[in-house]
Amino acid sequence: MNSDELAKYIEQTNGISKPWLLVQLRLQKLAENKAFLSPEEYLIQLKDIQQDMMNLGEWWIGQEREVF
Repeated sequence: MNSDELAKYIEQTNGISKPWLLVQLRLQKLAENKAFLSPEEYLIQLKDIQQDMMNLGEWWIGQEREVF
C-alpha cells in the first residue's frame, strides 16, 4: 500500500484520530522519498518519527483486540 492509498484508508475509516496510523503514514512517505534524501536527512526524519511514536506511550494497553 503506497502513501496515497494509506491516506485514503485513514480518511475513510476515521483514522485521523488514531495517531499510530499517522505514524505509519509518515513512515510510508519517508520510505517513498528515501531516494531523494541525503542519508543524514533521512536519519533525522526517521528519528523524529520514532520519537513521535515513543511519545504515544502504552496507548494500546487494554485495546489489543481493537488495535491489532
